[in-house]
Amino acid sequence: EEAAIGGHPRARHSLGCNEVGLAFQEDSDSILNRAVKHWIIAAKLGDDDSIVRLKEGFKDGFVSKEEFASALRGHQAAVDATKSPQREEAEKLVPP
Repeated sequence: EEAAIGGHPRARHSLGCNEVGLAFQEDSDSILNRAVKHWIIAAKLGDDDSIVRLKEGFKDGFVSKEEFASALRGHQAAVDATKSPQREEAEKLVPP
């Protein structure tokens, strides 16, 4: 939880996953909404798995079109912000 508050995307994603488990145990929409918020934050920090979860949630109807679109835009901005010529050069050195 402290890592998530500190801005660690994977920790935020994990909190969302934990919330989903609670939501299904307690049958609570408010807990599920909290999970979605965690995934949106993580996605906007560049976490790919959160985008996958949000996409699933959108297909299942518990993530709105606006929430998903906003998360996608934020995710792309975060990914673009981490691009650099040095990273691209380093990726060429690593075999697929």
